[in-house]
Amino acid sequence: MTTHTIGTREQWLTARLELLRAEKEFTRRGDELARQRQELPWVRVDKTYRFETDEGNTSLAGLFRGRSQLLVYHFMFGPDYTAGCPSCSMIADGFNGFVAHLANHDVMLWAVSRAPIQKLQAYKRRMGWTFPWASSGSSDFNFDFNISFTEEQQRNGDIEYNYARRGHAMDASPVPEPVAQFAATCGTDAATYSRDRPGMSAFVLEDGIVYHTYSTYARGVDGIWGAYQWLDRAPKGRNETGIWWRRHDEYDKV
Repeated sequence: MTTHTIGTREQWLTARLELLRAEKEFTRRGDELARQRQELPWVRVDKTYRFETDEGNTSLAGLFRGRSQLLVYHFMFGPDYTAGCPSCSMIADGFNGFVAHLANHDVMLWAVSRAPIQKLQAYKRRMGWTFPWASSGSSDFNFDFNISFTEEQQRNGDIEYNYARRGHAMDASPVPEPVAQFAATCGTDAATYSRDRPGMSAFVLEDGIVYHTYSTYARGVDGIWGAYQWLDRAPKGRNETGIWWRRHDEYDKV
C-alpha cells in the first residue's frame, strides 16, 4: 500500500501551482546563471594541442570545423581502459540527437579522451554513436584543463579537480565501491580509472585565436545528463540505491 500523500484533483492543482511558482523562479535563476557563464572573461589559448580524429591529426582550432564555438565533453576513457566509463557513456547516449542541431547553430560538439583513436573508434562502433570523438593522448590538453592526472600527482595527493585540491569521492581512501566497480567495467584498477575525470569545456574562435571560456566538472555535468533530467520529473525521482545504470548494450532485453 502506498505511503505517499493521496489527494483530490483540487488539492493537486493547488500544490502544483505553488510548485510552478518555484519552477519559474528556478528557470529565471538558470537564465541568470547562463548569462554569468557567458560574461566570464575569455582566456587566450596559446599552447599548441594536437588531436587524432577520424579524419586525421588536427589542432584545437581544427576541431571548430568552421564554427566559432566549440564544446568539449571530457569523456573518461584513459589509455589503459578497455571500454569507456559507463557514466560518460550514459551521458553521451544523448549526443547523437543534438550534435547536428548544434553544428547548424555555429557550435561544434566533440567528445575528447586520452585513449588512442583506434580504441575510441571501436567503442563508438559498439555504442552506435556518430558524434565526433577525438583522442588527446599525444598532448597535454587533458592535464592542462585539470581533467586528467599523472600517477605521481595521484601518489603525492597533488590533484586539483573541480576547482579544489582533492576532496573528491574518487580520491577517498579506502576506494569507494562505485569507483572500484566502474574501474572493473573499464578493464582497469581504481587508481588508473581515477586518473581521468568527467567534465566539459567551452571555447570560442575569433580572428584565428582560440579562447577558453568555461569549464565544469563533477556534478557540474548533471545539466547535460539527459536521463537525469527525465528522472527528476518521474514520480519517484532518481530513486537511486548505488550504481544502477550500465552501458546501453549491457541491460537485459525488455
